[in-house]
Amino acid sequence: MIVRRLCIAPMLDWTDRYCRYFLRLISKHVVLYTEMVTTGALLHGNRARFLDFDPTEHPLALQLGGSDPQALAECAKLGSHWGYDEINLNVGCPSDRVQSGRFGACLMMTPGVVGDCVKAMRDSVTIDVTVKHRIGVDERDSYQELCDFVGTVSDAGCRTFIVHARKAWLQGLSPKQNREIPPLSYGTVHNLKLDFPDLEIIINGGITNLDQVGEQLKQVDGVMIGREAYHNPWILAEADRLIFGQSGSTLTRHQVVESLIPFVEHELSKGTPINRVTRHILGLFQGQPGARKWRRKLSEGSHLATADSGLLRQAATQVLEVTNRCGKPHPTSRLPDSSR
Repeated sequence: MIVRRLCIAPMLDWTDRYCRYFLRLISKHVVLYTEMVTTGALLHGNRARFLDFDPTEHPLALQLGGSDPQALAECAKLGSHWGYDEINLNVGCPSDRVQSGRFGACLMMTPGVVGDCVKAMRDSVTIDVTVKHRIGVDERDSYQELCDFVGTVSDAGCRTFIVHARKAWLQGLSPKQNREIPPLSYGTVHNLKLDFPDLEIIINGGITNLDQVGEQLKQVDGVMIGREAYHNPWILAEADRLIFGQSGSTLTRHQVVESLIPFVEHELSKGTPINRVTRHILGLFQGQPGARKWRRKLSEGSHLATADSGLLRQAATQVLEVTNRCGKPHPTSRLPDSSR
């Protein structure tokens, strides 16, 4: 059973398997979501490219984009066979490209179609099928329409709804603007939980720290964090203890670097460019002495043809030097030498 008290949002071009492996080193229990994968990409493209993941990434959900029940059912079966713990349907993305394919946020206007998609997927797999959506679309943003949507989709068998607490404007706003301009309405999501007490309601949008997560958990079943967790991943460092009630010490930032190095070396041995990993870890020392040196060293060094795992050691050593100059010696005075 997946415990969704805290989840990391599916983010296109960001939450790939390299990012997810890194985030899992910081928290063992947050639920990770893939980037959205369209049904066409899975059915007609390189499936391993989209579906492969490291076993340490569990609990892990595959987010699908599509509106054809049969295609979604086939892709859900693929995800289940690949070992995912959950299949999530994207009913929240407002981009023009997604709309042209008749999926994403525009599907909120056809709850019956979403219900058919959910039923087809649930009939095909035994793992959870969930839906991520907005609180409304364009002028169709009444609370009654939102309840009708949730009611219809829940009747089709969906028990978990991840609700971005903003409406979506399908015309006139970019995807980035749609994450910022429509006002947040947490109360709307809280009311959904009151009106659908038997459903699992996960809130998403504008939540940036664990204190806010704790406050939201008084009203809903779980919280999903997006870009803040990407840019400042250390906000997850206390999640296992504070949100999931798990004992045990967390890794330090430098121990996370040490733990990541074998993964980097394995990927390099397969021909993976090192910047596939380093681009996701730039925020590890956010707000700490030496953070700028860390980012600069990784950004500049990762494009060199000779770059290897030593780049991470060099960048981390520069952070240690700055930290020590600031009078805050770190217990890990040096990182392991790969030549040993």
